[in-house]
Amino acid sequence: MTVIQATIRSEQGTGASRRLRHDSKVPAVVYGLGETKVITVDHKEMYFALQKEAFFTQVLKLSIDGKEQDVIVRDYQMHPVKRQVTHIDFQTIDVNQPVRMKLPVHVVNAEKSRAVKLQSGRVSLLVTVVDAIVNPKQIPAGLELDCEKVVAGDILHLSDLTYPEGVQSVALKRNSNLAVATVSGKKI
Repeated sequence: MTVIQATIRSEQGTGASRRLRHDSKVPAVVYGLGETKVITVDHKEMYFALQKEAFFTQVLKLSIDGKEQDVIVRDYQMHPVKRQVTHIDFQTIDVNQPVRMKLPVHVVNAEKSRAVKLQSGRVSLLVTVVDAIVNPKQIPAGLELDCEKVVAGDILHLSDLTYPEGVQSVALKRNSNLAVATVSGKKI
């Protein structure tokens, strides 16, 4: 489990945030259970962590001045030009209660499909993440879309994704089976 060191910040506002960024710190906020806390985290640690997809699909330990709590990354902002994280939002969670998160979609076995091998086609994702309700103790790295049996012209929906135990699609719970991928290629 990833542990992130943080400190409570007393100053708020644009000027204070600029000074923090100048000192290689990132202003952050922790929402959720209890009170909202304004904190700072190390920029280098956050920049490299945000490059990994797994960082968004795991429960993190946030150590604020020595007190640890379980959190997930809810949102973040980057500078439009510089390689700089400008802000991060964390959400405190209870690991015994389901939590709503966005899980990435991973296409598997597309190279084995008839559409790719014989019809010169490709699988194109329409969505890259799916809103899901998950058990925090069993958060998967992503949801798999098995494309081994697809042919040109197929449209794959949320119901075609593989959902591990403890994971439910929010849209499917609302009886909305949205399209997640299309398959192109020459029809034979």
